[in-house]
Amino acid sequence: MAGWTGFAGVMMIFGGLMAIFQGIAAIAEDDVFVATRNYVYNFNLTSWGWIHLVLGVLVVLAGAAVFRGETWARVVGIALAGLAMLANFMWLPYQPVWAIVLIAVDAFVIWALCVGKGREAGQGARTV
Repeated sequence: MAGWTGFAGVMMIFGGLMAIFQGIAAIAEDDVFVATRNYVYNFNLTSWGWIHLVLGVLVVLAGAAVFRGETWARVVGIALAGLAMLANFMWLPYQPVWAIVLIAVDAFVIWALCVGKGREAGQGARTV
């Protein structure tokens, strides 16, 4: 597996692992999180931890399937990366830098999964 699809698989596994660590830290109710009052998406920290943990595991599994060349994994990967972007957007008040980094990782994953197959096979846009 090479090219953009390989890049997407690596980034999915990396982003999923980071989400798993994010979830574990939130479930453990670590003191590194900022408590924000009057936030629209205000769940307790344990709920956010489970959301990130489950999403992280699903993203890692989909990333492994991308490496195996499964066609369904590309579609599932795009959907999961989009959900992870939304979860990290809502996570911004708790860990802003980490959330922004993971939003960027998920954006690269979506882009790489969308352009990967056509360009790798030489079917990309041709210039005249």
